[in-house]
Amino acid sequence: MKNLNRYLTLIALAVIVTSCKDEKQELANQKVEDFKKYVDSINDVATEKTSENWEIIQAKYDKTKTEAQEAIDQLENKMDMDSIMLKTNNKYEEYKAKVILEKDAIVRNNFRNSFFTTKVNDDMKFEWVNKDNIADVYSNFVNTAEKNKDSYSRENWDEIKLLYEALDTRKNTVEKEGLSSKNNIKIAGLKIKFATMYRINRASAKSNENIEAKE
Repeated sequence: MKNLNRYLTLIALAVIVTSCKDEKQELANQKVEDFKKYVDSINDVATEKTSENWEIIQAKYDKTKTEAQEAIDQLENKMDMDSIMLKTNNKYEEYKAKVILEKDAIVRNNFRNSFFTTKVNDDMKFEWVNKDNIADVYSNFVNTAEKNKDSYSRENWDEIKLLYEALDTRKNTVEKEGLSSKNNIKIAGLKIKFATMYRINRASAKSNENIEAKE
């Protein structure tokens, strides 16, 4: 009888252990599947839309991934699950890289557009600038730079210089279209003002960044 009881106890323990293993496997399967579905759902959305709410998406991703990994860590054999997690994570990181590029582009475009009353195209040809409005365009550009000069980083000033040089290129075309001497003189004064402001403030921004780097 004692042997029978011992045998039945061993069987019961085996059933319990097997049941626990099955439950852990089932939980891991579900959590990994949830993780995969979430990443797939993100990849189906255009990056310009997800970039606006990326912090929320990242937080949900971290939570879903953590839950899946914790479930996997309870398994004795988790090689297959780890492989799925790695592939899913790589898929997410590839998409995330695209979103970061999109976010950077939005920030850059917003910065560029802040100097003009009309949206700046990537080619920066300023085809909307003509002999009648170019003096006002220069004035708005220089005034905007002066107003915010203390907040610009060295990289900001480099971007501003690119915009300024592109506007100068447009001016060469506009001059051939009959730019008045009055506007030409006004622009010349603004160019001198900008050149001085750029030289001083970019050097100051670089100096401040060097100090911060040392600290």
